[in-house]
Amino acid sequence: MWRVLDRLLARTGGLAAWLVLPVSALLLLQWPLRDVVRAYSREANDVAQWMFALYVAAALTQATRARTHLAVPGVLRPAWRTQVARAGALVCVLPWAGFILVAGAPGVWQSVRGLEAFPDTFNPGYFLVKLAAWLLALLAAAQALRDAFGPAD
Repeated sequence: MWRVLDRLLARTGGLAAWLVLPVSALLLLQWPLRDVVRAYSREANDVAQWMFALYVAAALTQATRARTHLAVPGVLRPAWRTQVARAGALVCVLPWAGFILVAGAPGVWQSVRGLEAFPDTFNPGYFLVKLAAWLLALLAAAQALRDAFGPAD
């Protein structure tokens, strides 16, 4: 079961990593679209926003998996680090993710059901930003379960 979860989380992060290229391209194109073409810069920004939200949802979980957070090395012995990481996942991350999943579900569902648009431009896709917040919590919960109860790395 843990191997399947690891593969699923790794594959999700691997796929989301490819969003960096179109996000970068869209953000780069905003200036020429605004200054030269004089159209579509806001649309490019809106698409880049929802792509970036999906990217960040997966990237934060990937950072957790790679153990690349900010940490104070050497404060804890290696044997204690594993125990503190397990406790942190169980006591901090899992309750936070659960709260976001439960409390955010009605708003996310309403946004997705109505295909909510961006409030400033009325372009479609804002529901993807809200869905990405829920996806972040789902991925964080899955990783926290793996960290708390799965085999040590």
